[in-house]
Amino acid sequence: MDLMDISISWVVIIVFVLSYLILMDKWRASKLPGNLPPSPPKLPVIGHLHLLRGGLPQHVLRGITQKYGAVAHLQLGEVHSVVLSSAESTKQAMKVLDPTFADRFDSIGSQIMWYNNDDMIFSRYNDHWRQIRKICVSELLSPRNVRSFGFIRQDEMARLIRVFESSEGAAINASEEISKMSCAIVCRAAFGSVLKDQGKLADLVKEALSMASGFELADLYPSSWLLNLLCFNKYRLQRMRGRLDNILDGFLEEHKVKKSGEFGGEDIIDVLYRMQKDTEMKAPITNNGIKGFIFDVFSAGTETSATTIQWALSELMKNPEKMVKAQAEVREKLKGKTNPDVADVQELKYLHSVVKETLRLHPPFPLIPRLCKEECEVTGYTIPAKTRILVNVWSIGRDPAYWKDPDTFNPDRFDEVSRDVIGNDFELIPFGAGRRVCPGLHFGLANVEVPLAQLLYHFDYKLPSAMTAADMDMSETPGLSGPRKNPLIMIPTIHNPTS
Repeated sequence: MDLMDISISWVVIIVFVLSYLILMDKWRASKLPGNLPPSPPKLPVIGHLHLLRGGLPQHVLRGITQKYGAVAHLQLGEVHSVVLSSAESTKQAMKVLDPTFADRFDSIGSQIMWYNNDDMIFSRYNDHWRQIRKICVSELLSPRNVRSFGFIRQDEMARLIRVFESSEGAAINASEEISKMSCAIVCRAAFGSVLKDQGKLADLVKEALSMASGFELADLYPSSWLLNLLCFNKYRLQRMRGRLDNILDGFLEEHKVKKSGEFGGEDIIDVLYRMQKDTEMKAPITNNGIKGFIFDVFSAGTETSATTIQWALSELMKNPEKMVKAQAEVREKLKGKTNPDVADVQELKYLHSVVKETLRLHPPFPLIPRLCKEECEVTGYTIPAKTRILVNVWSIGRDPAYWKDPDTFNPDRFDEVSRDVIGNDFELIPFGAGRRVCPGLHFGLANVEVPLAQLLYHFDYKLPSAMTAADMDMSETPGLSGPRKNPLIMIPTIHNPTS
């Protein structure tokens, strides 16, 4: 066979494969209902995949919905998705039709790192999810436990303040130190002690969240064995999963031989082991389920709080007049209080507004993934069964229909607009809403507001190397969460010494 014959053979193969894919694409399209949400023009085979280039998904999707409507249909490879970018459509999906939209869709990242979705965050809406959530709310977030967490916050906050004091006048990586504090609070509250490898585990969480967005080509062409085979991130995730197993297996072995945590009695892992032996449970708890739950606690409990504190400080540094106002309130209200906690912070009205404004501009999870279980209607459009839903929380929080000067950091806006962050007001849903609203949101808010108040009380801050507020980089990094692209570097100066 000469070179010409080989070339012709490859051309025939390529034409055949492309023709097959185009025909399959048209066949799938013929099965869709006629009243789909508006959609941009698409290309054969890839659909609208090319439109996701050139920015973070939440930014790109905002541009699409601004042009085509707050409810938009996208074909991403083989997968049909609907983007919800308005409070009205999100309320209908998460409140009126909540059971229909309570499922999650799978991704390669979640299946590998969250133990085949045998956890709470990525689990389907089923008996397993209801059971794990009930345990989490009743055992980890019970009123008795939440009250006892005040001591942990005070203890870890004191450590952080000592670190900042020791760095007075010198640049400090605030992002790194705040993450360490947040990680220690969650570990001690949930597991009764600080984990030996919690730093390594925190690094794995950040890496996993950046890779579990569901936008891998293998996620968007689930029927293609070739793309699944060539998904190099899958092999990277499997190596990460091996490191994760080593850390969690070691922790669980240590946990079995310890007598109790720092509070005595059972912690959440003891409860899970006890319930694992219950033969009457509807959904048996597996060892992987326990490890998935631990990874949930880390990914949802540590990253969200730490990221929000970092963004709050970033926005205050970039808006010095807001920093002055926040510090003035904190220093007046907390004066003379040695170990302020949740009850004391309740008096800080402007601080609450700072946190809400931070969550509006920088929600911990910019895109909330859901799965439509059965065909239904949202704002007059038909949503087919098994459609992937992306609620663009980031876009809703910056919509001029709900917010004046939406891209401006202005905590004072909440003097005129009364909106909460716990899932009641769909213009502001950083923790989600409906059945799958974050169960630890009150615990998380306490772990943001108390440390932030103390950091504002004890220190003044400058930017390094003669940098001005206008020079600050406020870029986000890709992934499920929306952390800063670069760490927050600040120079602390002691204002109110701890001694």
